[in-house]
Amino acid sequence: MKNNGTANSTLETRNPKMKNTKHPRLPAAPRSIQKGISLADLLDREAIECLAHNISLVHPDFDSDAFRRSAMEGLKPLAILQRGKHLASALRGHLPERYEDAIKILIRSLTPPLTRTEDNGLGVFFYLPHDCFVARYGLDPEHNDGRDPFDVSMQAQYELTRRFSAEFSMRPFLIKWPERTLAQLKEWTRDRDPHVRRLCSEGARPRLPWAMRIPEFIKDPRPVLPILEALKDDADKYVRRSVANHIGDIAKDHSELAIKLCKRWLEGASTERKWLIRHALRHPAKKGVKAAMQLRKLAE
Repeated sequence: MKNNGTANSTLETRNPKMKNTKHPRLPAAPRSIQKGISLADLLDREAIECLAHNISLVHPDFDSDAFRRSAMEGLKPLAILQRGKHLASALRGHLPERYEDAIKILIRSLTPPLTRTEDNGLGVFFYLPHDCFVARYGLDPEHNDGRDPFDVSMQAQYELTRRFSAEFSMRPFLIKWPERTLAQLKEWTRDRDPHVRRLCSEGARPRLPWAMRIPEFIKDPRPVLPILEALKDDADKYVRRSVANHIGDIAKDHSELAIKLCKRWLEGASTERKWLIRHALRHPAKKGVKAAMQLRKLAE
């Protein structure tokens, strides 16, 4: 997961206890993981207060007090990913029943997009419950009055990845609708926002750490290769690093395919692409695969 952060200084994110602010806010958070502080603390009472505040700004009928009670009940023993799911469930109980109506309220409640890709801190783990909401309720028409929720779920993930990440929530869509979702990600490879472009690679990684695996892409990663092709020379190293890590995932199951791809990319490669190739082939090189070791040497 990308390490995005306390976000834009123009927001009142540094003082989330201000009661009269008319702007959405994020809870205060450290810039990095610190000894003695659990990641779960990022989704505690202060985050719940911010959630209630931000939603109330755009949805006056939201019962903030009832939501706070639901959100706090049973929260204490949960780890951060469990807390994300727990808070998504609490949101479900206090937002409109139809998924599309609920998710549009959540989208309107968001803080402004991030303006940088590095050194952002941990504050936007605040948006993990939003991701969990999309992943849990945005796949099934049953939650949306029988209407296909795909487009509005894609819109939500587009907005969330510009503030946090949608790499976790995108995976159920790739599993249920691989062709449809890959087509959307391929279109986003041309987006102006590097957070969106990165999602196209990171969200489709077959073995993404912390996340559910994508068995179909572990078995056959070739459907995702056009996305990696489109991003291999991306202007932002933040995106290229994801491409390299994605190929590293592929190399764990299909080393010959990863090596063949990198060998082709080495022809006429820029300095930036050579770095990507070296990074991508670290795992097979450490395993002593000669072709990977040779390619990494040629890419110096």
